[in-house]
Amino acid sequence: MSKILVIVESPAKAKTIEKYLGKGYIVESSIGHIRDLPKSAAEIPPKFKNQSWARLGIDVEHDFEPIYVVSAEKKSQVAKLKSLLKDVDEVVLATDDDREGESIAWHLYQELRPRVPVRRMVFHEITPEAIRKAIQNPRSIDQNLVEAQETRRALDRLYGYEVSPVLWKKVAPKLSAGRVQSVATRMLVERERERMRFRSATWWDLEGLFEAKGVRFPAALAELDGVRLASGKDFDAQGRLKDGAKVVRLAEGEARALAQALAGSDFRVASLEERPFTQRPYAPFITSTLQQEGGRKLGFSAARTMRAAQRLYEGGYITYMRTDSTTLSQEAMDAARKQVRSLYGDAYLHPAPRTYDKKSKNAQEAHEAIRPAGSTFRTPESLRAELGDDEFRLYDLIWKRTVASQMADARGRRTALRLEGAASDGRRATFSASGKTIDFPGFLRAYVEGSDDPEAALEDRETILPDVTRGDAVEARKLEAKSHATQPPARYTEASLVQALEAAGIGRPSTYASILSTIQDRGYAVRRGTALVPTWTAFATSALMEGNFGRLVDYDFTARMEEDLDDIAGGRKRRGPYLRAFYFGEGEGGLGLKNLVESRLETIDPREVATIEVPRLEGSGIEVRVGRYGPFLKRGEETANIPADLAPDELDLERAEELLRTAQGERVLGTDPGTGLPVLARAGRYGPYVQLGEDTPPAKTASLLPGDKLEALTLERALELLSLPRFVGKLDGEEVWAYNGRYGPYLKKGSDSRNLGSHEQLFTVTLEEAERLFQQPKARRGAKGPLRVFEYPDREPIELREGRFAPYLTDGQLNASLRSGEDPLELSAAEARDILGERGKPPKNAGKRPSRSAGTAKAAAKGKAGARKAAAPAKTAARKAPASRAAKGGKAATKPRAAAGSKPAEWRELQAYVGVLSDTERRLVTATRGEGRKVEEVAPELGLEVAKARGMALQASKKLNQALREARG
Repeated sequence: MSKILVIVESPAKAKTIEKYLGKGYIVESSIGHIRDLPKSAAEIPPKFKNQSWARLGIDVEHDFEPIYVVSAEKKSQVAKLKSLLKDVDEVVLATDDDREGESIAWHLYQELRPRVPVRRMVFHEITPEAIRKAIQNPRSIDQNLVEAQETRRALDRLYGYEVSPVLWKKVAPKLSAGRVQSVATRMLVERERERMRFRSATWWDLEGLFEAKGVRFPAALAELDGVRLASGKDFDAQGRLKDGAKVVRLAEGEARALAQALAGSDFRVASLEERPFTQRPYAPFITSTLQQEGGRKLGFSAARTMRAAQRLYEGGYITYMRTDSTTLSQEAMDAARKQVRSLYGDAYLHPAPRTYDKKSKNAQEAHEAIRPAGSTFRTPESLRAELGDDEFRLYDLIWKRTVASQMADARGRRTALRLEGAASDGRRATFSASGKTIDFPGFLRAYVEGSDDPEAALEDRETILPDVTRGDAVEARKLEAKSHATQPPARYTEASLVQALEAAGIGRPSTYASILSTIQDRGYAVRRGTALVPTWTAFATSALMEGNFGRLVDYDFTARMEEDLDDIAGGRKRRGPYLRAFYFGEGEGGLGLKNLVESRLETIDPREVATIEVPRLEGSGIEVRVGRYGPFLKRGEETANIPADLAPDELDLERAEELLRTAQGERVLGTDPGTGLPVLARAGRYGPYVQLGEDTPPAKTASLLPGDKLEALTLERALELLSLPRFVGKLDGEEVWAYNGRYGPYLKKGSDSRNLGSHEQLFTVTLEEAERLFQQPKARRGAKGPLRVFEYPDREPIELREGRFAPYLTDGQLNASLRSGEDPLELSAAEARDILGERGKPPKNAGKRPSRSAGTAKAAAKGKAGARKAAAPAKTAARKAPASRAAKGGKAATKPRAAAGSKPAEWRELQAYVGVLSDTERRLVTATRGEGRKVEEVAPELGLEVAKARGMALQASKKLNQALREARG
């Protein structure tokens, strides 16, 4: 019997397909792409390293020939696939039916070089029927689709590798530019600029509660003496009434006086208008609309939506989830109509099958819409026990949308009611009310689309008005003056940004999730609720791109690139000429990226790019700049950091003045009675702190503890902070000290330590309490329990743990740090799963085993240490002080030996400087928490303080060594 090897992308997909194919088939996964362009210099093959284009991974001198390498983590899988080829008679490449899937199939063919027949198998759902049909109708690899995908990959590499270094040099390290990423960032920045220029306008009106025929309903003042009342649409972005607006604008006093004048007035129905409406169901989901509704209805990020959809597809529950088509197959329409009839009855079924053949702009593949898999749809409830929470909720959404697409229209009536009454001063007031009545819900029984605008969602609600006719009396139960204000344009959410990108024809729905993750990971945007807030770094980056590489972030130009890729996929254009035009500028209209970057690199003024125009600071002399280590304010010689949680549109003159005052402020709290030195309270660049004495020689400093406020700090509290580390007493002949360490407050006795429950215990813990703590068994290093544990029915638990620089999530296989602004206490189980799935990476030392030599050396060192311990059971005082830590970053400090129990004065000096060093290092770690960079890059000033403290500690250590040598004679 012949054996056939079927290769798919994912293990989950392989597992499902293997069940359907049965004997004679071996189904194995490639685990995604097996080859790619080199990601680092280390991956570039030696024969290319000396080439000028090697860093790009693309031979731009020879028709843009790419260098493809098998990544280290994929070599074992490639070897496994090659070994399986030895015993099979045929290979079937069953990767996804899109450009990326075609590219994966091509790379597999190129790398494996099978000597047996190779076929290409495609399907849009993983069901027994679909798999059998696909295996019986193979095709060859579509070279045009491969060319389109390889062109896209080359474009992204050339764009990123040529433009990103410009950002590193002119803005800040670790930034990146991308074909779609940079345009999406520009969209966010432009929306925030609109908000920064916006000036709110206020106006007043009257809102009343009326009653007629036993029905109470709300109505608002619409006209006064026949002139329309001003509303939000009558004001421009500067808060002024638009030219030619013939409206009445009420002030607060006028509105309140009018309410009093209308009290007790008789109101009658002036007009009643009723109009029928019909609402058609929405088209079935495509990738972008699924991401949008996943965000609106389920609160999912785009990445989380796509992960859940991927799992549903691989499990055989839905059709392929990367599609631009709203088309349903006849099989799907029949299945949906059958369920409508059985669940809702014939009255809710549309008379004829509904077709949705409209595709999004530049639709890429001719797939079906996203729908439940198979010729019979399984209801969500029937799958509840099989699916995880995310998958169940998303399947429920897809099922409802698909079924609703074949249902009857919703029918109803919209009613407009106008009421008139006369005020005591003779003015006539007209109030309006609107109602909505659903006569037949139709598809709304199954599905109602979400909205990004809460006001729009309110308007969709059914509102019942009384059955009245013109001239009927209406009683005003309550009249109240209400204030209103115009609102700035809403920030983009992930859903609305996806919608905007799709509408502009930019990018592909399948890439939106990764783009949204990238702009957040690179620090271009942070989430505030569901809104994406661009950072000041995004402003500087967009300013550079718009001013110097305008075409690269032009919406139309970027959309045309997608059309060009479509032409390559359709065989109408060729890869080589297109890339030459893009990179070298050959042909009419070519971009010429290489020359563009080279010509602009030296002319870009970093200071100009980094200085951001803020309309509300105009004329104040205060500038906003983006420095290498973050955004800051500058006025003359005054500077102040801009807090990370302050959105650009929230920065006004008052807030800027406050930040500058705080940053420049230095308060003398008093004099230290022990030394006679002044005690200063300062707002440093990396946080508030107190200092004993002047700056030179290096003075002792201490950071404020949680709960301390700089403006409310007293001399007594400052002296408490400066007293750390605090001597608690002696236990078993050894000194006990209370330290505020990098990982929190703790007690130290010799080489032994115990954590304290709170920072305030540093000042209050007694020797008796310390003794009880040291009598308790010490927790193993690294055995500190998780802060929180999230349980799931379909996967391993996820733990929230405290990391060195930031809290992180882990499931034992992957780790993901929390971003700035993500509150670990507010994190939900779903968000934890989302974050780990989106950003999770294996630990750096995962899978590494110590060598035999390393293990032997470690054992030998352990043996020597044990021998020393046996020879000298009494530890020296110098070993109690962390002298090696003091010398970190400089020459290694010698660990001095001394007679048991000796405590020379030099030892106390060393201990004091180590305390200064410990505190300064802790401040440095706090300042750089979550940056992911070397502390010296992020906080040079504090880094200098640490270096000074290390130097002083090293000198004290040397003095101690000398004193001990002299003591020994």
